Amino acid sequence: MTALIVAVSLLIGVSLGILGGGGSILTVPILVYLVGQDTKEAIATSLFVVGVTSLAALIPHARAHRVRWRTGLLFGVFSMAGAYGGGRLAEYIPGTILLVAFALMMLATAYAMLRKPRDGAKKARPAHRDLPLKHIAVEGLVVGAVTGLVGSGGGFLVVPALAILGGLPMGIAVGTSLLVIAMKSFAGLAGHLSGVTIDWGIALTVTAAAVIGSLIGARLAGRIPQDALRKAFGWFVVVMGVFVLAQQLDTGLWTHPATWAVLGAAASTAVATRIRRRSRKTQPQPAPRARQDAAPR
Repeated sequence: MTALIVAVSLLIGVSLGILGGGGSILTVPILVYLVGQDTKEAIATSLFVVGVTSLAALIPHARAHRVRWRTGLLFGVFSMAGAYGGGRLAEYIPGTILLVAFALMMLATAYAMLRKPRDGAKKARPAHRDLPLKHIAVEGLVVGAVTGLVGSGGGFLVVPALAILGGLPMGIAVGTSLLVIAMKSFAGLAGHLSGVTIDWGIALTVTAAAVIGSLIGARLAGRIPQDALRKAFGWFVVVMGVFVLAQQLDTGLWTHPATWAVLGAAASTAVATRIRRRSRKTQPQPAPRARQDAAPR
């Protein structure tokens, strides 16, 4: 079992190094379902693992100039405030509710990452420009609160916030997110330590393996196209979100006819919408009317 935990912990680091997130998405299920920790202990431990691993993964990204330092530090400061408050609030919320909320936010984030930008959508911000302070403050506080509440390092929220809302290139969003994740993971951990005891043997074992994986992932990140990174991140979050949600919801809910009716309706709507969009793209555009010459004499 220890070998399996170490092997999967390597994936935590690879995910953080390549995608700038996903570490806690893996860490919490590993600690709950493989190690056998209760939800709140797993959440606190994951914040330590992800915080240390993010710092290790940040170094190769910084050397490759894929970190926006001003944006990252400001985002991190606001996120730390939100993360500490979320960590204190989590003490009063049942673990099952936290994990269900965690899974639902993962799926919503995945949808945002996989959705193709509309024509005329905001283009990526030039590499030398930083985000406005008011955007950093609002997004940092919200993402930080979610981090502390559900024990996520927040990369699955930080990367979309920087890439979609902030307009940063995906590669820079990934590198910058690691700085933010490290800062607010430790702040969230401080909030949890008032009510949770961490098994430091397990925490250090998982962290050591994850750090090795993060260095490997960071080296691979610069060689992967931006669109491929976005799609890989989105589908990864979908798979993990469905897994966590399936583990938490009652078996009777999945076998109830109403559940499958709702899922079928949602799937049909998604397919119909996709077909409709494709048909619009393939329809021939009407030829522009020929401009009339000057009136005949």
